Amino acid sequence: MSNSSSISHFLLLALAHTRQLQLLHFCLFLGISLAALLANGLIISAVACGHHLHTPMFFFLLNLALTDLGCICTTVPKAMHNSLWDTRNISYSGCAAQVFLFMFFISAEFYLLTIMSYDRYVSICKPLHYGTLLGSRACVHLAAAAWASGFLNALLHMANTFSLPLCKGNALGQFFCEIPHILKLSCSHSNLRELGLLAISACLRFGCFVFIVFSYVKIFRAVLRIPSEQGRHKAFSTCLPHLSVVSLFISTSIFTYLKPPSISSPSLDLALSVLYSVVPPVLNPLIYSLRNQEFKDGLRKIIMNTFQKE
Repeated sequence: MSNSSSISHFLLLALAHTRQLQLLHFCLFLGISLAALLANGLIISAVACGHHLHTPMFFFLLNLALTDLGCICTTVPKAMHNSLWDTRNISYSGCAAQVFLFMFFISAEFYLLTIMSYDRYVSICKPLHYGTLLGSRACVHLAAAAWASGFLNALLHMANTFSLPLCKGNALGQFFCEIPHILKLSCSHSNLRELGLLAISACLRFGCFVFIVFSYVKIFRAVLRIPSEQGRHKAFSTCLPHLSVVSLFISTSIFTYLKPPSISSPSLDLALSVLYSVVPPVLNPLIYSLRNQEFKDGLRKIIMNTFQKE
């Protein structure tokens, strides 16, 4: 990181140039943040306090909620601060921390989504082996592997990116510190190492997506054999939203990191980054839990018990 010691701060993308629009962006980000914090906070509280929700599915859902909170808290607060105080600055160390934390949470979320598809595959296609394949120890090991892989991935990317010499200014075309925009400032051919790491990460995530699709192909085949129409409808209503969010999440992130420079533009980059970094933390709770009757019953019991104690 010493190669870029001459840069003390970076300039983030200005979302608006008029005070009214800056305040509007602040209010929008504030509303999104509060919605994500409330929804994911409810998931964490309900799963932690509701003993009947201590199942593999809700255990992984709790971990997913933690990654969603991490993603939203890493990128949005600084954008809100800049919009409110009409500034674009972020310190060099703050940018490095933002890159590390964002890559950490976003990578862990990819792996957790893959694990959750495996959980659904086992529960529907191999229900008799569910307790054996996804016991408490296996769930802890899978979650720990997801977090550890995310940490290692983030550490490699952060260290490699900020070891490059930067000589093309300090203006980033994004509302948070994102690796492709930092690489544009590099004046060294050694950024091919980081591009290689990004390509490997994209391939791994594409592999996760293929695994998810393969799991759901098996799931759909099993669901179609269910004689009850209500049972089939319930299974499909749970799986299809999951696949749509996963597809949006993976496709936009891979396209962001691997798209050709010729089609890059500030508005396109901004839209793609919002789709995979800001929207999922709000949508995931609605899709994975708030539509789940078992979760809603558990949350209702916790709220009623809280009021009864008071």
